Amino acid sequence: MQPTLSYIEALARKAGAILRDGYSKEHTVAYKGVIDLVTEIDHQSEKFLLGEVQRDFPTHHIFSEESGIIEGNDEHIWYIDPLDGTVNYAHHVPIFCVSIAYAFKGALTLGGVYDPMRDEMFLAERGKGATLNGKPIGVSSTTELQKSLLVTGFPYDTWNTERDNFANFIKFGKLTQGVRRLGSAALDLCYVAAGRFDGFWELALKPWDVAAGGLVCEESGACITNVKGETDFISPPQSVLAATPGIHARMLGELGI
Repeated sequence: MQPTLSYIEALARKAGAILRDGYSKEHTVAYKGVIDLVTEIDHQSEKFLLGEVQRDFPTHHIFSEESGIIEGNDEHIWYIDPLDGTVNYAHHVPIFCVSIAYAFKGALTLGGVYDPMRDEMFLAERGKGATLNGKPIGVSSTTELQKSLLVTGFPYDTWNTERDNFANFIKFGKLTQGVRRLGSAALDLCYVAAGRFDGFWELALKPWDVAAGGLVCEESGACITNVKGETDFISPPQSVLAATPGIHARMLGELGI
């Protein structure tokens, strides 16, 4: 038994309502790392999502940000991020989302990313394209790095890792119209898919950060790989480079990893 895209959408909207309802409240913040936060709303959203999936698909394997791995039949894998952009959320910055993906026999099949503050629902089903609020989306036609607008992110252990991404940020800042940092990898990917950004890269991520947004990107016509140019952007060590086909190769060459 497999889920449908409408099932993914319904889950994301209901979890998004939990995030939206809790947004203006003062939050109970815990620390998984020095700057890696989790709030009580992360847990509320995840509890809802896991409860629904485990009730309807009790044998499926699940990767979820707060609960980690829930063992099951790995022909059916879920990637769940109940609140992507927790640091933004904890600071009342309205840039965050719910991200849900489903993979069958190793291939990402369904993905949904929902921004409850803008009521923007990005959806994709393998082979059927990507949509934003029901309308088809596609990547930009940009072919020149100098005319592109990029987005990136930084690892939570940024001050004690050599892969801190700052040198790349500076390099691309000088080669493009600009580089943004929104704080939500799932939305970064969806914004590339919708043509709002021309490319996105990040060096250290988790599967639930990129699974749904990655499928949305693929189905919108983006070229998406890891930062070594390999097609597997889900397996560790985690990294991603998603861009319009016109600049992907150039970005890969500039990263030189």
